[in-house]
Amino acid sequence: MARIEAGGIVILDYGSQTAQLIARRVRDLNVFAALLPFDATLDDAGREVPDFRGIILSGGPASVYEPDAPGLPGWVLECGRPVLGICYGMQLLTQALGGRVAGAQQREYGQAAVEVVERGALFAGLDATQTVWMSHGDRIERPPAGFRVLARTANAPYAAIAQPERALYGIQFHPEVRHTAHGQAMLRNFVLNVCGAVAEWTPEHFIDASIARIREQVGSGRVLLGMSGGVDSAVAGELIHRAVGEQLVPVFVNHGMLRQGEPDAVLELARTLGWKLIAVDATEEFLSALQGVSDPEAKRTIIGATFAGVFEREAARAGRLDWLAQGTIYPDVIESAGTGRPGARRIKSHHNVGGLPEHLRTRLVEPLRELFKDEVRAVGERLGLPEAIVRRQPFPGPGLGVRCVGEVTWERLETLRAADAIFLSELRAAGLMDAIAQAFAVLLPVRSVGVMGDNRTYDEVVVLRAVTTDDFMTADWARLPDDLLARISSRIVNEVPGVNRVLYDVTSKPPATIEWE
Repeated sequence: MARIEAGGIVILDYGSQTAQLIARRVRDLNVFAALLPFDATLDDAGREVPDFRGIILSGGPASVYEPDAPGLPGWVLECGRPVLGICYGMQLLTQALGGRVAGAQQREYGQAAVEVVERGALFAGLDATQTVWMSHGDRIERPPAGFRVLARTANAPYAAIAQPERALYGIQFHPEVRHTAHGQAMLRNFVLNVCGAVAEWTPEHFIDASIARIREQVGSGRVLLGMSGGVDSAVAGELIHRAVGEQLVPVFVNHGMLRQGEPDAVLELARTLGWKLIAVDATEEFLSALQGVSDPEAKRTIIGATFAGVFEREAARAGRLDWLAQGTIYPDVIESAGTGRPGARRIKSHHNVGGLPEHLRTRLVEPLRELFKDEVRAVGERLGLPEAIVRRQPFPGPGLGVRCVGEVTWERLETLRAADAIFLSELRAAGLMDAIAQAFAVLLPVRSVGVMGDNRTYDEVVVLRAVTTDDFMTADWARLPDDLLARISSRIVNEVPGVNRVLYDVTSKPPATIEWE
């Protein structure tokens, strides 16, 4: 069976914060895109994307004229495929071909208007003036010989250049971000019209290819799945179940850090899907392991290791364990610096990609590892999973353990559960859940003075967090109505014992992450 990734696009990652978005936008065109480190070889590229049709060079924080700046692999210009350089990628392409790059007299950050001098293939069908997103301190001073100017701004006389005969293109701005009004059209022009990429990266094709891969990988082995009830584990589990049937051994571990009503919902989902679910209540085991632990990284590691231990124990009771299945998705891997990006910094560990015993790490089945969250949902819809599961908001594997900032105790979890349930119920009543990508409550490890009746209180603080996002790599805080926030706050302080203050988080990602820990 031909690989579904064939005929796609290779993206070389030079460290841009939006490098992952390039892949996401290309996939929106039903074309597979793989993000590789900038020092990947031609063999690496061909292995990840067989018969790849084009190359995109991402932006990055370096300057091409610095001594240790990341360079351009020789095969990029030798392999004969079309190339699109974005920001740093454009400057790198310019330098490699004999042009000149220097520090700009005036840096450009934010939206800018570019004048399209020549539409060519890249700007085909677009207006002569385009609103784009700039983020650069260097600029092209002299394009390489044979390159034509496609667009310019007052500060960047070579905002877009091309040598159409060799299908080489460079743009100073970022088409992958939403702030570039017609960035997707520009990428479409390059990916489909210039590269002739194969547009078969669809949920249907992914399902067929994944089932075939799982059968080949697993063989006659038995696959243990940690079932959380979320969309990731549900979609991963259903793919595996369709591939190998009762070789799937789904285990639901109630670690005591789920939201209100979720344990029952997980059991009902398994019945709906026809899975033979093993349900384990390990609340005391998890809370005992977390006793006295406040550091968020330590909590995540402990929870991950405890999960793995419970899985092994339950599998031993059920029979032979050959594989461990997980609903790991692409943002998990990126944030854990798990893609091999040179110099990547760990933001936070995910229990899916960290904290597992060494002997289990090489026996993983992760069918969703290359998918973004909205791609997972699309696959779930095609699989016919219940809408309540497909549209369920993301919930971290460590559950309320990483929303209960500081030490995790049963009493604090119950307080957080009650506040979170009020918050979500009010959002549903207001008809806002579909407009919000993720919403939850956080319990802080601080107390504040308050007054209830005629008495002084010294109780805990709850923070409400609600964000909007397309891909969960970046996110903005949701502008909730004042009267709704007032009603939620009033209900929490009146109905949840031990809470006397409610705050609302108005921080975007970046600089913050969506979760607090």
